[in-house]
This record gives sequence, C-alpha cells and structure tokens, in this order.
Amino acid sequence: MFGFRYIKFDPTRHVIVYHGGRVKREGPGLSFWYFAPSTTLVAVPLGSAEAHFIFVEVTQDYQEVTIQGQVTYRISDPRKAAALLNHTLDGRGERYVSQDPEKIQQRVVTAVNVLAKSRIQGLSLREGMAAGERLVGEIREELATRPEIESLGLEILGLSILAIKPTPDTARALEAGTREQLLKEADDAIFTRRNASVEHERSIKENELRTEQAVQEKRHQIEKADTAHRIGQEESRRALVELEAANSRTSADARAYSLEAVVKALSDVDPKLVQVLAQARMKPDALVAAAMSEFAANAEKIGELNLSPELLHELLKGK
Repeated sequence: MFGFRYIKFDPTRHVIVYHGGRVKREGPGLSFWYFAPSTTLVAVPLGSAEAHFIFVEVTQDYQEVTIQGQVTYRISDPRKAAALLNHTLDGRGERYVSQDPEKIQQRVVTAVNVLAKSRIQGLSLREGMAAGERLVGEIREELATRPEIESLGLEILGLSILAIKPTPDTARALEAGTREQLLKEADDAIFTRRNASVEHERSIKENELRTEQAVQEKRHQIEKADTAHRIGQEESRRALVELEAANSRTSADARAYSLEAVVKALSDVDPKLVQVLAQARMKPDALVAAAMSEFAANAEKIGELNLSPELLHELLKGK
C-alpha cells in the first residue's frame, strides 16, 4: 500500500538492500518492509547447485569420445557474484529482472569443458576411457583456481565424470578386439588345461611304467634267487648222487673182495663138496628141485624114473 511492501527471504538467499545507491541492509534470510519505488533488492542464492554436462572431444589418436558428468558448486562470496552478474529482483521481489543468474551454471560447465579438453587431447582412446578418476582429480583441483570461478565467488563442492564413451563404430571395434582377446585367452586357458591334463596323464603313465619296471625287477630278483636255490639243490643232489655212487662202488668193491676171498678159498675144494655144503641149508622142495635138475642133466644115463603120487602130492602141497 502506497508503495510499501513486506518481503521474507529463505536462509539460502543472501539479500542486499540498496536505497539511494547505498547498501542499507544485507544478510541471508532477511524479512523487512521496504519502499518499492526507491529500493533495489538483490538476492544471491547460497545453496548448492548441480550442473550436468555432456560434450564431445577428440583424443590424441583422433578418436571422438563423449564425456558425461556433473559438477556441484555454490556461491561462497555473494558480493562478488552480485558485482559481476545482475541478481536484482523485480519490484514485487518475486523474480530476477535479467537472465544473468542462469549464466553461472554455463560458465562453470564451460570451465570444466576447457580443462577436460586440454587433458583428453593428450591421451589415446584407450587411455582416455580409463582415465576417469584421474581426470576428476586434476580438473577439480585446477577448476577451483580458475579466474572465472574465483571472480564469481564460487566454491566447487564436487565433480564427477560418469562416463567416457567412444562413438558407436569405435565401440564396436573395441568390443570386437576385446572379444577376440577374451576368446584368445579362453583358448589359451583351454590349451593350458589340456596341456596340464596331458602332463598329468604322462606323469601317471611314467609312474605306471616305473611301477611295472620295479615289479619286473623284483620278479627277476625272485626268479634269480629261485634259480640259485634250485642250482644249489641240484648241486646238493649231484654231490649226494656222487657220494652214493662212491659208497656203492665201495660196497661193490667190498662185496667183490669178499666173494673173491671166498672163491679163492674154495678154489682148491672139491666141487662136489661145495655142492653138498650148499645143499645142506636148502629146504626140502629146493633139494627136490636140485635133484630133478641133476636127473635132467643125466637123462641119457637114466633109463626110467618113477615118481610116487605121494611125492608129487607133497611137492604140489609145498607150492
């Protein structure tokens, strides 16, 4: 009413009240009455803001990559921001009278773009795709000291690079190369596994051959020992046979000597006497047989021989 208005600001907005070209009041989250026709209100946001960016750059080996991420910042010195950019509100204190406050975000993104470009151009495609964390550290450190950032009184709260991607054709080529490398590694793994299996099988065969060889050697030793034992037995038998033969010869020589002595003793005796002496120890049937032999020897001298039945019965009975 009559140009007087009441206004209340949030704690996240720094307010500067100008009246007659001089600062009358200043601070965050103010509330007051003011005379609109002669008062100028400047409101600088103090809260953090996020700026998303995505831009295309060329690597050292002339390959395009897309860098995507976001940067978080806040205005830490509202006086500097208000001095360079117009943050003046309209008479009702509802909106800015210019688009300058929106330029802060674009200036921050531009500074990030310049720093990212200067670094990505010094890297190859593969290096650039793997340099996300390194780029974040280097860009954030230098971004805080950039003149356009300091002059606006800005504080960089955070920076993140979400992705560094090549073009679709390059990505397919890299994917094909990576796929071939993975397939090669898989083939190498299969070869290594098969080679290990062959080596293991060879070790098993060698162990089996060594075991068989040891068994054969042991069997040969047993056979050799058995042969030696048999040879020893045969030697013992041969010695026994030779001893028995020697004993037999000795016995035969003794018997021959005994017979020779008997024969020599009887050589001068009448044969009839010897025969009588021999028949003295004969059994009756043997004596009869000897008599028959004598009869048979002198058959031409005997005309007729009669044997009684009783004699034949006795002879047969003896058999």
